Amino acid sequence: MSTLFKSLFFSALFVFISCQQDKANAQEYFANSSSSNIRKLGSGCNIFRGKWVYDASYPLYQASTCPFIDQQFNCQKFGRPDQSYLKYRWQPFSCNLPRFNGLAFLEKMRGKKILFVGDSLSFNIWQSLSCMIHSSVPQAKYTIEQGYPHSEITFVDYGVKLLLYRTTYIVDIVQENIGRVLKLDSISSGDAWLGMDVLVFNSWHWWVHTGRDQPWDYVQDGTGVHKDMNRLVAFYKGMTTWARWVNRNVDPSKTKVFFQGISPIHYEGKDWGAPSKSCAHETEPFFGTKYPAGTPMSAVVVNKVLSRIKVPTYLLDITLLSQYRKDAHPTVYSGGRNSLDCSHWCLPGLPDTWNQLFYSALLS
Repeated sequence: MSTLFKSLFFSALFVFISCQQDKANAQEYFANSSSSNIRKLGSGCNIFRGKWVYDASYPLYQASTCPFIDQQFNCQKFGRPDQSYLKYRWQPFSCNLPRFNGLAFLEKMRGKKILFVGDSLSFNIWQSLSCMIHSSVPQAKYTIEQGYPHSEITFVDYGVKLLLYRTTYIVDIVQENIGRVLKLDSISSGDAWLGMDVLVFNSWHWWVHTGRDQPWDYVQDGTGVHKDMNRLVAFYKGMTTWARWVNRNVDPSKTKVFFQGISPIHYEGKDWGAPSKSCAHETEPFFGTKYPAGTPMSAVVVNKVLSRIKVPTYLLDITLLSQYRKDAHPTVYSGGRNSLDCSHWCLPGLPDTWNQLFYSALLS
C-alpha cells in the first residue's frame, strides 16, 4: 500500500469520526472498492440480503436438550418470558437457504477440523453450530474439552472436530515493563491455527472497549508506542496484519478461510429509529426496508481489508441481517448477570442463522 493511499485512507476515517455528514461518502468509497466475490455464492444469489419471516417450525433445537450452551447465552433457562424471537427464519430475496442438516454436515466434513478464531462472538457461533449438529444427530458420540484459549468438540464417529481459539484482537497483547501492550503488527499465536481444513475468523467487539474493560494499557504501531489511537485506524492496521498472516500461512488448496462479519450491538434505539429504547424488552425484529443506522464503519474496514487479501476468503456478511434482530439479545437473561447484554445473542437464536449461511457456503 502506497504512502499516499495510507494517508488518504486514515484521513477518511478521521473525517468520518469528526464530521458525521461525510459518513455516506466514506461508506460509498469503501463499498465500491471491495470485492463482490466475497459476498456471493457461485449461483450469484446474495444470501445476505433478504428479510426475516415468521416460521412456526423454528427453533432448530431446544436449549434444554443441547449439552453445549454456556449460561450467558441460555436465555430461556434464565427466565426470558417471550419466545417469539425463536421463531424467525432468514429468507433471502432471490433464493432459498437449504435447511441445516447435521448428518449431511458431518458426512461432508468427515475427518476435518473447523477452527473458529476470535472473541466471545466466535464462542457464540461455535456453540450454536455444536447444538445444531447435536440436535440433528442426537445419538452421535461426542467429546468436549473446554479451556482458554482452546476448546474442542469432537463428533467421534465422523472424526469432525469443532475447535475454538479465543483471542480478543487476533493480534497480540504482551505484558511489558510499561504495562499491557496491544501490538498491531504482531501475531504470535498463529501456529495454533495451522493444519485446519476450515478457518473462521472474527474480530471487532473488543476494539471499542475503554476504561476498566480495556485489556491493554498501550498500543504499539510499528516502532511507535501510544497511550491510545483512533480505534477504527487500529482495527484496520490489526486486520491488515491478520491478512498478511493468512497470505503467508494458508494454503488455499487445503484450507478454506472465512471471516465472520461484524456483529452489531443494540444499546441505542436511535440506530433503529427508537431513540428512547435499548434492546431491553424488544420482542420483534426491525421490519423496515432500510436500517436507519446504516453500515457500521467497522464493516466497511473489513470489506477494504478483504478486497486486498490474496488468499480466497469468504465473508459471512452477517451485519445487516443481524442489525434487524434487536430482539435476539440476552438482555438481562444471561446467567444471573446484572448488566444489560445487547452485544451477544441468545441460543437458540440468531447465530443459528449465521451457521445456516456458513453451511450454504460450504455446500456451494
